[in-house]
Amino acid sequence: MEVEIYGEVAPGFEPVKKVFADLWKEVEIGASFCAYHRGKKVVDIWGGYMDADMTRPWERDTLVNVYSTTKGLASLALAILYDEGKIDYDEKVVAYWPEFGAEGKQDVTVAQLVSHQAGLCGVDTKLEVEDLYDWEKMVNLLAAQKPWWPPGTAAGYHAVTWGYFPGELIRRITGKTLGQYFREKVAEPLGADFHIGLPDAEMSRVATMNGPNRARKKPRVTAGTDMQMPKLYPVALLNPSISPFRHASSTEWRRAEIAAANGQGNARGIATAYAALSMGGELDGTRIISERAIREATKLEVDRQTDLVIGRPMRRARGFMLNTEGAYGPNPDAFGHAGAGGSTGYADMENQVAIGYAMNQMQADLEASPRSLLLSNALYDCLA
Repeated sequence: MEVEIYGEVAPGFEPVKKVFADLWKEVEIGASFCAYHRGKKVVDIWGGYMDADMTRPWERDTLVNVYSTTKGLASLALAILYDEGKIDYDEKVVAYWPEFGAEGKQDVTVAQLVSHQAGLCGVDTKLEVEDLYDWEKMVNLLAAQKPWWPPGTAAGYHAVTWGYFPGELIRRITGKTLGQYFREKVAEPLGADFHIGLPDAEMSRVATMNGPNRARKKPRVTAGTDMQMPKLYPVALLNPSISPFRHASSTEWRRAEIAAANGQGNARGIATAYAALSMGGELDGTRIISERAIREATKLEVDRQTDLVIGRPMRRARGFMLNTEGAYGPNPDAFGHAGAGGSTGYADMENQVAIGYAMNQMQADLEASPRSLLLSNALYDCLA
């Protein structure tokens, strides 16, 4: 399948556009990719379609659900709160949220909470997707929940529950929701087209999601592959089970603030936020955060421990993921977050690089190289 690629590519970065176009030879439906270098936008491209039937062209300002890529942007909001002196990563969560201390969680620090070490990857209560839209219900359930492991002794991916933690801390301290705080502190100052809690007026811009099972090319199955699921995987990711089309493409999902999983954005919006971080907190004369606060937010908290939920070694900072196996380029100190299905955003302060990638066809073949990695590698090849 061939599609026309729109947008702009700076001289010397044409190979990135070629790699992007080649993605439609596989499973891509619609996507955008954006990259900054030294604070300047060098790639800003998009193509394809907003729907699986390929009837609505992907436009310059098309938005899409980016799942856990949202966590990186929410982590930035929390880091700004730290920069303002209103929260301390080393302080106990109960200093801001007293009810959180139930069931032996009284000593959990903010740093442990946002680095997936609190043992709250899920709740005992059976949930429906609609429960995720009820903020009070979710934060009360999490405050009352007994940890699934002793906090601070291990890490396990808090796939959906994570977003309620920075969100409730920001709400307790500022009186604003995380989405409001992010809009005021990041999106509006930078002009970054990214939303946590989408206004109704923007709904028509959002592409629908297409799950891996509905991809144009079916995944390869390797004989002998060990598909054993870690015992906490269902706790974190199947209570509730979230359908890409039925749930994550609904108006209710887009309107809610599920800051671990339902940010609506495009590659340009993601890359713009990370571009500021790649430049020490300032982009085009607008400073949103100090370099000192970025360093604090990206301190290593979990170093290649096998994750109890996803079963792989991970490197985690205070909300941000730290570069592992070159996923975020050649700099081991690069940081960001990826989302289910393939969306990604990250910053590399050493090389002053930032990227964003967003798409509506979730990765179908888990053995194939992630599309964001192909694009990232092409970008760094152009810088070599």
